[in-house]
Parts: sequence; C-alpha cells; structure tokens
Amino acid sequence: MPNVNAPIESIEDFAQCIDYSLIHALTPDPHASNDGLDHEPRQVFSGHYVPVTPTPLSSPVYIAHSQTLFDELGLHEDFASHPHFVRLFSGDMSGLPKPMLPHGWATGYALSIYGTEYTQQCPFGTGNGYGDGRAISIVEGVFNGRRWEMQLKGSGRTPYCRGADGRAVLRSSVREFLAQEHMHALGVPTSRSLSLIMSASDTVDRPWYRENSTSYEPEIMVENIAAISTRVAPSFLRVGQLELFARRARCNEHSEALNELKAIVNHLIEREYSSEINTTMAFNEQVVALAGRFRDRLTRLVSNWVRVGYCQGNFNSDNCAAGGFTLDYGPFGFCEFFEADYQPWTGGGRHFSFLNQPIAAQKNFDMFCRSLVPLIENDERQLAQLNHINDGFSEAMESAMQSMWASKLGLQNYDHDLLISLLQLMLRTGVDYSLFFRELCAIPKSVDSLTKSFYGQAKAPLLDEWKLWLDKWRNHVLKQSDSVEIMEEISIKMRSTNPKYTWREWLISPAYKAAEEGNFTHIHELQQVLTAPYDEQTEAVEKKYYQRRPLEFFNAGGVSHYSCSS
Repeated sequence: MPNVNAPIESIEDFAQCIDYSLIHALTPDPHASNDGLDHEPRQVFSGHYVPVTPTPLSSPVYIAHSQTLFDELGLHEDFASHPHFVRLFSGDMSGLPKPMLPHGWATGYALSIYGTEYTQQCPFGTGNGYGDGRAISIVEGVFNGRRWEMQLKGSGRTPYCRGADGRAVLRSSVREFLAQEHMHALGVPTSRSLSLIMSASDTVDRPWYRENSTSYEPEIMVENIAAISTRVAPSFLRVGQLELFARRARCNEHSEALNELKAIVNHLIEREYSSEINTTMAFNEQVVALAGRFRDRLTRLVSNWVRVGYCQGNFNSDNCAAGGFTLDYGPFGFCEFFEADYQPWTGGGRHFSFLNQPIAAQKNFDMFCRSLVPLIENDERQLAQLNHINDGFSEAMESAMQSMWASKLGLQNYDHDLLISLLQLMLRTGVDYSLFFRELCAIPKSVDSLTKSFYGQAKAPLLDEWKLWLDKWRNHVLKQSDSVEIMEEISIKMRSTNPKYTWREWLISPAYKAAEEGNFTHIHELQQVLTAPYDEQTEAVEKKYYQRRPLEFFNAGGVSHYSCSS
C-alpha cells in the first residue's frame, strides 16, 4: 500500500485507490461483450451500464492539468506528465495494474426537454439508444478520503453514439477544461477538470464559422484536432438516468425494471447523499428525503448560476446532475452584455435562457420526483410528502434567488422593488453584468463610478434615474451603519460574492486557436486568471481581462453565439 501521506506519483500507487462501487452495486447490460469492445450503435434494453473500452488518441500530447484538483486528490504534480498518466487519460487502458479494469463503462439515460419526454431523436424510436455516446468513465476510487469518478469526454464511440464518431474537438475540450475549474473557483458546485490531452494526428470534421463571420448558424465544415478532457465528480448520475429506469418500471418493460430503478436510486443515495440521509431509515423514507435534499441543492445551484452570470444553454434532464452540481459544459456561456433572455447556443431558446433557468430547473425537478413515484406509489403517506416537496419547488427557488440578489447587492434583506428597478435600468442602458456588480462593491457615491460597465453613453434623463437608484440603494446599505469599518466590511463581503474576472468568450477563443498550433501559454494564463476570479490581480491582467466586450465581437459567430459542434 502507498504511504497515505505521500502524493501519488505512479500508476501503481494510483491503482491502490481504485474502488468500483458502481460496478459492484449495479448491473451491466446482459447483452454487452465481456471485453468492452462494444462501439457500434445499438439498443440497450436493460442494465445500468455497458462495459466499453475507450478509443485512444493517436500521438497524445499533454496540454494541461488542474493543480488544484491534483492537490485535492493527493496526486503529485509530476504525475501529470508521466507516460502512464498520459496514456490512461488519452484513452489507452491496456496494461494497467490490478485492481484496475482494462475497460470503462458508459451509461444510458432518457431525454426530456423542459418537462416533455422524448423518444423520437433516438435512432431506434424507442429511447433505448440515448446515453453516453462519447463519454466513458474509466476510474472510480477513494482519493484523500473522498470518492471520485473520472470520465473521459471525447474518448470514442459507445453503443449510445447514435452513429457519431465519439470524439470531441480541441475547442470544446479547452472550454470545458477551463470552465469547470473556473466555476469551482467561483464557489459554484460543479464537475471538475483533471487533464486536457490532444492528438497530434487525429482530426474530426465539424460544422463551424468562417473567420470574422456574423452568421447565426455555422457555414462550413472544418477539420478539427481531436482531444480528450477528463472530468471528475463524486458520480455522474443524472436525472435522465433515473427517468430512464422509471419509464421502464412504469411500463413494466421487463421483469427487473422496478428493481433496476430501486437499485440506482439506492446507489445515488449512497454515492451523493449518505452524509445527509439516514440510510437506516425505511427505503420509502429515504426516497422522500432524497427529493428534499436534491431540491435544496438544485435551488442553490441555479441561484449561484445567476449570481455569476452563467447560462447552461441546454438544461435538459440528462444534463442535470442528480448530485446537484453543474454538469456537461457544451453550449454554455457567461452573460456579459446583460440580457434577461441571454442564450449563447443557437440550438437553444428562451426556455433555457439566463433568467429562465429557475423555471427550467423546476421542470427537471418535476421529472426527478416523477421518477421516484414508482418506488413509493403504494405508500400514500410518503407519496403525499413527495408531492408536497415537488409542489414547494417554486417557493424554495424564489427564496434562494432572493437570498442571492440580496447578497449581490450587499443587503441584509431582499428588496424586490429595488432589484426590479435596477434590472430595468441595466437593460435600458446596456450594462456588462459582471463589471457592473463588481464596481458596485465599492459602494460608490456617484454614477460616474459605474459607467465603466456601460456599453453606451448614458445621457439624461437616464443618468438621473441611475442617480436616484444609486442614492436609494446606498440608503438601504447604510441603514446597517455608515461607519467606515462597517462599509468596508460590506464591501469586502460584496467582493466575495461578485467576481472581478469572468469567462469572456472573446478571450477564450484565442487560447484554443493557439493550442491548435501547439502554443498552450494562453490556456495556462487563463487557468491562473480564472481560478482566482475574486482576487485583485496584476495591472497587466486587469487591463487585459477586466473590460467590456469589444464591438467587433458582438454578433460574431463562434463568440457571441455558437452551435454545439463539439
């Protein structure tokens, strides 16, 4: 056994941390192959997972790793560049030491969009083809006393690939790698980034935009470098997975359908909620407690999204982690120019737009609760309690949002009229969301201090309205005390809520374009800036990263909006 106090720096020590709770607790697809060579699209009718081997990248090139996560996992920094590490996390699972398996696993899930169940996008028209089409979990273990699962994204085809190539392009891999650690640094629950590796030779074609395009949709097919990002989470169990087994149980599709639903719910409780739910209680009581705990996490999560300006873009139930954290960084974006209906994804819509995310979350929570019903439908008392929790989502979400807005504004108590008048002014003026709230942290006396965040030149009478709002807001803040010490305390608290440095797509795109040429310095610089989002950084960093979006990037294809061509 390795020295528990020594950082892991070999694949042999890494292997000693392996513990496959999912594989031990749940059942595989009975029609799966034993060797994991299961790469053709097909229907999966039962079982919780399919054993499958990743397809390794040819000529893998290490780009970056998360030092923060390495420290949390107890991994030595030098391990990131070790040949065994690069091989494993570029998809080559051959020759691994025991007890590591020579294959990973992919899971199925159901698709629902904004509370509506779908099957027609499944190539078989049944819903049995939805699942991890290019994401393969390869590791589950206990590192530094915590259980983590590691999943390769872009690691080749699985039975759920629906005919696609199973690869991810460098562009989307860079975005996900940087975004997950940025969100963690922002204090938003999220999956994490372990490593980023690209191929020196593998390419895939995707539709994308011409240089300097203003087209809404991609115009051309582009050859892209293939890459794999490794994402890490306590589990990758999703609301859509529970949905899949609940649908099968409701229809009694096979004799084990209800048992499979019970098993995955029990596994979810063990993996994600064992510290909050008493697992010695009757199972029906655990199910209801699970709904309550998930509601708490989901409402806090979405209020945090709005706090930092994050828009998920495609918040289907299969993109909603049952552990209550951010998952699947595909068509996401961060709101710069403030719009209530900001939506970066061309395939999305108002239903998944920025300030509509609380309602989208409610739709997913309703699907979560509906998925639990088959387990307790004969228990009237617990079923009534589950319905009560579901019915209370809107109130719980509103409470979380009010608390968040009060925190952003430095108020002890939420003031609805003050917030609404502010949001209306922001919309009418054209304001940078993050810049505005960060500048407000100084508790300015003059509107002049806020105009740094204005995209246009505000004139009277709009400036007069801003002055009235600012005066009213300062009066609310100073009710607490007008002493210098208390004001500084409020200001510090606001700065810990409102980040100075945020994700700006026009600063990210040069990083992945440079990486295509083998230059990774932009990625490493962004890692440093985005993982200290609340800190005052150097003058050079401030000049480059703390500014409004330049005019040329408005309506720019691939920057202000983008397809999910990843």
